[in-house]
Amino acid sequence: MELTWHGHSTWHVDVDGTTFLIDPFFDNPKTSLSADEVGTPDYLLLTHGHADHIADAGAFTDATVVGVPEMTGYMEAEVGFSESIGMNIGGTVECGEAFVTMHRADHTNGLNTGYEHSLGIPVGFLLSDKKPTQESDADAATFYHAGDTGLMSEMRDVIGAYLEPDAAALPIGDHYTMGPVQAAIATDWLDVDHAFPMHYDSFPPIEIDTDDYVREVKATGSDTEVHVLDGDESFTLE
Repeated sequence: MELTWHGHSTWHVDVDGTTFLIDPFFDNPKTSLSADEVGTPDYLLLTHGHADHIADAGAFTDATVVGVPEMTGYMEAEVGFSESIGMNIGGTVECGEAFVTMHRADHTNGLNTGYEHSLGIPVGFLLSDKKPTQESDADAATFYHAGDTGLMSEMRDVIGAYLEPDAAALPIGDHYTMGPVQAAIATDWLDVDHAFPMHYDSFPPIEIDTDDYVREVKATGSDTEVHVLDGDESFTLE
C-alpha cells in the first residue's frame, strides 16, 4: 500500500492498483501540485463538507465518490459526479482491490465554510487490503485517515482494538481539531506502527511545530514511529 500526502488532509492511496484520493484540497502550502496534475483516482473519499476538504472535488468527477449519503447526493446533484457510493458509520464497502470502512469523527460538517447546509456526520475512513474480521491478520495492511476530529474513546475501544490499523494519519493543528497532546494520546490508543501528522500549517490558526507532536507521542510511552512527511512525499506500508 502506497500512501502519499499532498498537504493538509489530502492523501493519495494505492491499494494493489486501486487508487483513492481523500479530501482534495491543493491550495495549501505543503504541495507543489494543482488538482489537474494529480490524475483521476478510482475513488474519491470525502470526510466532510468544509471547503478545505472538498474544494477540489469538482476536478475528479470521473471518479466514484464515497461518503455519507448526504455528501454523495450533494456531489451528484450539484458537482457533477455520476457514480457514487453512499455509506454510513460502521459500514464496509469493497472498492476494487480494497475495503473501505467508515467511522465517525468528532467535528462539525457545514457545507464549505458558510455552515449553511449540513452534509451529514463527519467521518474518517479505514482502507485495508483485506476485509476486516474479528480475527487478527498479520498480513493485512490497514490505513486510518481520521478526518477532522477531536480525541474520542472509540479510537481506543473500537478502531484500535478491533479494526487494528497499521498506520494512521491524524490531525495535529489544534484550534479546529486535536492538537499535539490529544493527537499523541490518539496515537497511543490506536497502537499503530506508523503515524503521520496532517491538518497543520495550512492557515495561521493551525500553524504548529510538529516536534511538539513527536515529543508528546514519546511521552505516552508509545513505540509508534512518527513520520513527518514533506508535501507530495510517499510512504510504502508493507
